[in-house]
Amino acid sequence: MTLTLPPEINLQESTQAFLNTGPKKLLINNEWVDAANGETFATVNPATGEELAQVALAGLEDVDRAVRAAREAFDSGPWASMTGEARGHLLWKLADLIDEHADELAELETLDNGKPIRVARRGDLPYVSKHFRYYAGWASKLEGSTIPVSLPNQFVYTLREPLGVVGLIIPWNFPLLMAAWKLAPALACGNTTILKPAEETPLTALRLGELIIEAGFPPGVVNILTGPGEPTGTSMTAHMGIDKISFTGSTEVGRKVMEAAARSNLKKVSLELGGKSPNVIFADADLSRAVKGATWAVFSTAGQECVAGSRLFIERPVFDQVLEGLAAEAQRIRVGNGFTPKVHIGPVISSTQLERILGYIDSGRRKAQIVTGGERLGGELANGYFLSPTVFTYEDENIPLVQEEIFGPVVAAAPFDSWDELVSRANSTRYGLAAGLWTQDLSKAHRFAQAVKAGTVWINGYGTFDPAAPFGGYKESGFGREMGKEALDLYTQVKTVWVGL
Repeated sequence: MTLTLPPEINLQESTQAFLNTGPKKLLINNEWVDAANGETFATVNPATGEELAQVALAGLEDVDRAVRAAREAFDSGPWASMTGEARGHLLWKLADLIDEHADELAELETLDNGKPIRVARRGDLPYVSKHFRYYAGWASKLEGSTIPVSLPNQFVYTLREPLGVVGLIIPWNFPLLMAAWKLAPALACGNTTILKPAEETPLTALRLGELIIEAGFPPGVVNILTGPGEPTGTSMTAHMGIDKISFTGSTEVGRKVMEAAARSNLKKVSLELGGKSPNVIFADADLSRAVKGATWAVFSTAGQECVAGSRLFIERPVFDQVLEGLAAEAQRIRVGNGFTPKVHIGPVISSTQLERILGYIDSGRRKAQIVTGGERLGGELANGYFLSPTVFTYEDENIPLVQEEIFGPVVAAAPFDSWDELVSRANSTRYGLAAGLWTQDLSKAHRFAQAVKAGTVWINGYGTFDPAAPFGGYKESGFGREMGKEALDLYTQVKTVWVGL
């Protein structure tokens, strides 16, 4: 396969070999198999519009096969009797293999997702292996407790046990990192898994599957099914043999996941959904730092982050100064092919997403004021899905530009005058995933952190994560916490044992 790349870029032989190895298959029971119906779909490089590979499209029959493999591995395979320490060793070995193949995985991520290779290699990949190592440590530390009760002659204790077969559905903005977020704690807790990557970005998940086999995970422990939401995702969420679904994606699809869970076997569900996060700059902030921070809070990953600080509130005395600085920073951002040196952001993921974002921009032009950007980029980028970073100002809090998740490089900025006004407006959407603020007054910072309805709050920073720190949303941004020890609650259940003495 010949790909359009910057002339100075040569893919690693291993990357090229992976791309050239026929249509991509499903991983079921440690075997690479075709979809039962033989169907495939194309995964496309968003920077060029070129097809990267044909990928198997899993249907209900394939989900059935994967569930049977996962159930057998959970009930009676080697995984069922494996100690937590042994599971931890496997997770650690997988982390080592990820580090060993990090350059190749980063190239595949950039091809499939479009993000700059520097971001994939230096930003995402170290955290992928870090997640597996973090939960490798937890695998041998899943403890119950003894409980003093009011009744005499009773000894009561609890056991923390795995759920069983867990379905993991991930989005396309951080394909490999999101896979690690879910796989690592689910496996550490002793579950078996069925991973469905986004149809737009399946390649790194499939390459990870090869490394999982190489690491020595028993058959059926990790199964990987590729395909779109319909039929692949819906077949998983409705399947009677899956005990839990962990989903990251839009709020609208999250509702459908819950509905399917309720109609099927009342499977457990955890949801990390959309956001419309407020980012606040107070007049007493270090404005140079705040402007740069606000820029990358929304334009990182071409705005395709659920935590993007897409609503920027600026205290009125510094509004004009901050807005001017933000516009200048947005204009300096270099947009281009992720393999081009010194590129800051790449394309949005697809033509569909591009048109969706442009629709919000066109609507915004009628009801708000555009400061900079708002255009699809042409020239040598015309075949890809590139947008210029876009800054709006607005007055009406109720317009779609301000209330709905755009998931693109678009920020809406507005001044505020009072504390009560700020808190009310910051909390005025149906979302509650994240928030940020910039100030030198730590009392004010902590007051805002308590007042804002968001699962994560960054003070004088934005978008930092660590495997040890829990992450999740309030309101319609979902429930349950990824990462940290709190993620163990997503993948275990508690059994209470009474002993009469």
